[in-house]
Amino acid sequence: MRVLLIEDEYHMREALCRGLREEGNEAVGAATGSEGLRLARDEGFDVIVCDILLPGLNGFQICRRLREQGVWTPILMLTAKDGEWDQAEALDAGADDYLTKPFSYVVLKAHLRALVRRGAKSATAAGDVLRWGDLVLDRRAHRCSRSGRDVDLSHREFDLLAELMASGARAVSKAELLERVWGPTFNGDPNIVEVYMGYLRRKVDAPFGRRTIETVRGVGYRLAEVDAGG
Repeated sequence: MRVLLIEDEYHMREALCRGLREEGNEAVGAATGSEGLRLARDEGFDVIVCDILLPGLNGFQICRRLREQGVWTPILMLTAKDGEWDQAEALDAGADDYLTKPFSYVVLKAHLRALVRRGAKSATAAGDVLRWGDLVLDRRAHRCSRSGRDVDLSHREFDLLAELMASGARAVSKAELLERVWGPTFNGDPNIVEVYMGYLRRKVDAPFGRRTIETVRGVGYRLAEVDAGG
């Protein structure tokens, strides 16, 4: 299990990360809201634990921005003991669950395991239709549209765009795309990914005056934030 813990209280953050790591999990800590948002968008996690009161962006803002940008990683929000309004706002902002402080480590782990199981099932159930702003991809119908207009994609272009949209704002490496779209036995020129990214940009971006598909130098590709991409 790969966990992102966004918590500004140093001792709590380090104790939880240490406990998770000792049990074989991968735990990454973030001390500010901005750092947590960046990590949640750019790196893949199984679950996110997020406090509400943070330097910079608060937990509600982080949650809303992630959901707006198509990042559906399960989020467990940490709330005050008597914070009924905090709990309600957390769920309204897109959090999947909440845990009141103080809490036991055993209970935290149980919540995390439940969220990871629920997240895996939801990804399977909701995976047929992918949306990113006005860009829509229906995997079952094998149909792509933008602003209500159909976009004609080849089978390979469709699969490549599906991988990008499923990853949301997280950057996906060329190696990942080659393995997922062309298959693990592909032994051709890896620059084929760049060629097909050019095809996609000419079909899903250029006719609509958008720049949705971004190149992340030294990393790979990702989708621009919805506000930036329209």
